[in-house]
Amino acid sequence: MIKELFTKIQKEVFEFTNEEKSLIEKFINENVIIKNEEHYEINSKYKVGILKLDKNFAILEDLIDPIKNIKVDFNELKGAFSGDLVLVKKIFNPRAKIKAKIDKVLTSKKSEILVYIENGAFVTFKEYIKVENINAKRYKENDVLIVDNQNFSEIKFVGNLDEPKIDEFISLYLFEELYRVEKEDEYSFSMDDTNKRVDLSQMPFCTIDPNSAKDHDDAIYFDKVSNTLFVAIADVSYFVKENSNLDKLAFKKANTIYLPNKALPMLPKILSENLCSLKENELRYSYVFEINLDLKSKKAKSSKLYEAIIKSHRNLSYGRVDRVLEGKFDQYTKLEKEIFDYLLPLYEITKSFRKKRLEKGYDFRTQENRLNLKNNILQSVEVEFSTASHQLVEECMLLANIEASKKVGTLGIFRVHEEPTFKSISRLIDEVNLIGVKANLQNDVHDTILHIQKEASKFFLETEVDELIIQAQEKAKYSSKNLGHFGLGFASYSHFTSPIRRYSDLVLHRILKTKQLPKELDGICEHISEKERKIDNLVWDFEDRTYARWAKDNIGTTLKVKVTDIEKHRAVCYDKMDGLKVVLENYKAQKLFSKLSVKIVSSDIASKLIIARIL
Repeated sequence: MIKELFTKIQKEVFEFTNEEKSLIEKFINENVIIKNEEHYEINSKYKVGILKLDKNFAILEDLIDPIKNIKVDFNELKGAFSGDLVLVKKIFNPRAKIKAKIDKVLTSKKSEILVYIENGAFVTFKEYIKVENINAKRYKENDVLIVDNQNFSEIKFVGNLDEPKIDEFISLYLFEELYRVEKEDEYSFSMDDTNKRVDLSQMPFCTIDPNSAKDHDDAIYFDKVSNTLFVAIADVSYFVKENSNLDKLAFKKANTIYLPNKALPMLPKILSENLCSLKENELRYSYVFEINLDLKSKKAKSSKLYEAIIKSHRNLSYGRVDRVLEGKFDQYTKLEKEIFDYLLPLYEITKSFRKKRLEKGYDFRTQENRLNLKNNILQSVEVEFSTASHQLVEECMLLANIEASKKVGTLGIFRVHEEPTFKSISRLIDEVNLIGVKANLQNDVHDTILHIQKEASKFFLETEVDELIIQAQEKAKYSSKNLGHFGLGFASYSHFTSPIRRYSDLVLHRILKTKQLPKELDGICEHISEKERKIDNLVWDFEDRTYARWAKDNIGTTLKVKVTDIEKHRAVCYDKMDGLKVVLENYKAQKLFSKLSVKIVSSDIASKLIIARIL
């Protein structure tokens, strides 16, 4: 009721219930509300809003206008937590970053908090707020538990930070994804529309995936005679009906989560690892693009899309295909020779398509760090780069994604990536010049980025500068309107090829089949875009805590790092434990990307903070 009262006053709606009038008198006596004839207003010294906490900062969210949100003193919360309705006293100092201090909590939203024990007190994981409470004395140092936010009574005891298995729970809890590890409901499915599908089971399709892959959602075949590429995608929309309970759960999840030690699938395993996985020598329902390639223009000449039955004749690994593309065939069967005979010319074609594509798009030198865990403890880190086999598959998938986006027209579900702002590019120019790469603005953004990459290669800073270029980019997202894809250089682009692990692709399949747009399409796009970012942050949280656990067991270890943030004195390891992030305790104005030898000084598993000293 208090929230509604202050919302009315801000909106200048002065019709109140008797209970609200009684509250008004109370707040008038406290000088929080001022009566002006028959109208009321909030005293200019105060402001009422919803508290939003994050690590190291607090925001007061305005009740009606987000533009009027203000920063609140993080160190004087007076027991308030996220979601609480609070009264703050404004700080009238134009030079102060903090604009208000909490005066009192008006209403507290009952909720639970994940905390750990440090020196006999509770500390919240999300915001690292220390709370002195007698209940904390009952627990051991580093115990982890869920408590009531109002009286700090125990709701659930989780374990202790010394136990590596706890890391997954912490990340899933903090990002509200614990439901993914609950026991799956049982589902049964039928495959009974065989007669309606095009039978491609005799074509020697193959899948190309990592060795450890359990979900094979795409397969390819290339007809050398007609220069026709077949891209077969698991027909998830046949099994997952729109608005079914399974569909609602898939929408909620939006993506599969890939942790270093496991995958938490968007769909139940009976689909993701069985009926919708294009397993070797198994008949599978697929949604197939048949794309006729124009080898001169390096584009698709025409395409057809239809439901089919296929059989993957071989599930190949990236490593095996890389060896084949290098001319190292190992031992192979007659069937494998038939597959290799079309993969080799297909690779040459996709290589030429890629070269043409990069005239408008970009080739960033990125790497992926694959963390190898044993019993939840980090053992090693493998650095994976894009190889010939990755690029072969990528070009095939890009062709299918482009054709899918063309077929939905101007309204559908698109993967969009807008051009960086002038401000971002100007800042990028400044940053690369600071590290010694002499660059300046060109005719347009595309030419400027290519110019920066070319100049960076002269100083052997290609990888580092590509990191800066990526940081300057806008975030890719999903949209119901076609806004193009700047990074790839495409006028139109959608995600079609991974409906097992991306809800966006499932929605696109339905649109292509029914020629109808789902209700609330904008809401769907917004949800899955937000969920994608949330899952990225969850995985990074888990990985950083895993690194911190390794660092705690390896105090005194020497690492090689490069500086990545000169303001916050941060650096990242590029040997032994690639990707491990440290804060430099004796940073002395080293340049961005300076390479240093450091020694691990301390590591905190809860906050993921690793401190290192420059040697």
